[in-house]
This record gives sequence, C-alpha cells and structure tokens, in this order.
Amino acid sequence: MAAISPDILRQVKRIELRTRGLVNSRFVGEYHSVFKGQGMEFSEVREYQPGDEVRTIDWNVSARMRRLFVKRYVEERELTVMLIVDCSGSSRFGTGERDKQAMAAELAAVLALTATRNNDRVGLILCSDRPEHTVPPRKGRRHALRLVRDVLAWPTSARPTDLGVALDYAVRALSHHSLVFVISDFVTPPIERQLRMVSQRHDLVAVVLDDPGERQLPNLGVSRLVDAETGRLVEIDTSDPTVRSGYLCAIDAERVARQQLLRRLAIDEVLVRTEAGWAEPLLRFFNTREIRGRRIRRR
Repeated sequence: MAAISPDILRQVKRIELRTRGLVNSRFVGEYHSVFKGQGMEFSEVREYQPGDEVRTIDWNVSARMRRLFVKRYVEERELTVMLIVDCSGSSRFGTGERDKQAMAAELAAVLALTATRNNDRVGLILCSDRPEHTVPPRKGRRHALRLVRDVLAWPTSARPTDLGVALDYAVRALSHHSLVFVISDFVTPPIERQLRMVSQRHDLVAVVLDDPGERQLPNLGVSRLVDAETGRLVEIDTSDPTVRSGYLCAIDAERVARQQLLRRLAIDEVLVRTEAGWAEPLLRFFNTREIRGRRIRRR
C-alpha cells in the first residue's frame, strides 16, 4: 500500500471519535454478552465490587452472607474476529453523506474496537473477485485503527464482486472457530456453497450495505449509466414506467432471494442503510442474539 495521506489519517481519527462513545457505553457489554457467554466456565464467587454487572450476582450466596457476591467465570478461549469487506467498484456508490465504503469503514471501526476491548484478535480481508489485501488477526487499539485505515485507504477495485472467493480464502486462513463478519452489498455471483461451508465451521454474520439510490431508479429521462465494476455503458429511459417497474421487481427479487438464502443457512443478516447509520441495526442484532442465546441455554 502506498504512503497514507494526511486526509486518510484525519478520517480514521474522526471515525474513532464518532464510534468511541457507543463502543464504550453500549457495544462492549452487548458484544461480551453475546459472543463470550457461550464459552465460559464457572470458577468461584467473590464479593461484589462497583462496576460488576447485576446479572452476575449470586443471590443465594448473597442472602446467606448478607452482602452481595458475584459469580466469576473463566473464559475458555479468546475469540478471533475476521472482517471481510467488499472493496469492489460498487463499494464507492453512495447518494448521501457516506458511500458504502465509508459506511464499511465505520462498521469495521466499531466491530474491531469492540472486539479489542474484549481482548479478542481481529483480522481483515479486503476483496473484490479476489482477496485484494489481508491483515492477520491481532489484538490492540492501534491494530484496530490500522484496519480502519486500510479500509479507507485501499483503492477501490475496478474488478467485480465475488464474495465466494473471499469466503473460500477465509476457510483456509482460519484454523479454529471464529466470528466472521461479511460487510458488502451482496451483489455477487451465487455463494450458497461458500456460505454453507463457512457457517458450518464459524459464526458467520452478513452485514448488508444498502443505499437509497439503489432501491429506486431515479427519474432522469434518457440516461447513460456506467457499471462501476465492468465499465459497461447502458442507455435507458429512466422515466419509462415499464423500465421503472422492471427495476423495482428485479431489486425486490434480489432482496428476497438473499434473505431466503441466509435464513435457510441460519446466518444472521444485519441490514445497514447508508442514510440511517449502523448503530441501531447493530444493537438490534446484539439484542436478538442475546435473547436467542438465553432461550437456547434454558432448553
């Protein structure tokens, strides 16, 4: 990678400042509850200290001793988190304040910083129709910010999207059970085989980036449109009702097919709209996972 421009470094700092508050106040606890709660063994009880979570209080022991005690657990292992981020030509598309690449960088920041606050290792795969850039999983805030910098600074590829290649690469690169986030618009050739293979070995989460400009064809009359990934030029009448209706049907069919595929493979989908941001979708995802985990443990 070429020398990093001061503008990129300023963007990294802005993203860290923008995400740090929520990471520290909300995401660290939610992440820990969801992804660390399944791999812990009871160790002992100790007296309550300010800052301990209420959910860890052992009420039976506390009643006998007439003061609060909490349960302590030993985590069986640390997590490895792998971020697979789409850097193909379509990632530069955006009709608002942030394009999909900028949104992917913020998502990478909040996920990487949250994981490192839990002492987990985080790695990165930037991909188009091939792995463009990889960073092995490591710990620490500086490493997490390095991943954000790489997402922002890596030049958008003119190559098309093929997430299957990145998923195949992740299977070879990850030697033990890991948490894998795929951040993309998921406009890709068929990937059912690769999704099934990764989800059988790892905890796979699909983070789908969506821009309002892609949901409805703008009414601009006769226009020339260029495919950002292939360079193909198409001239269409965007005001033609038949063209507009056909576009909406195609977009809807694509969305339904993706959702059905992910449900069939039991892969969580987090839909992030560029105009709305990542905070609420991620918090809903964490809450849903925690509720599901509690139900499973009760069984």
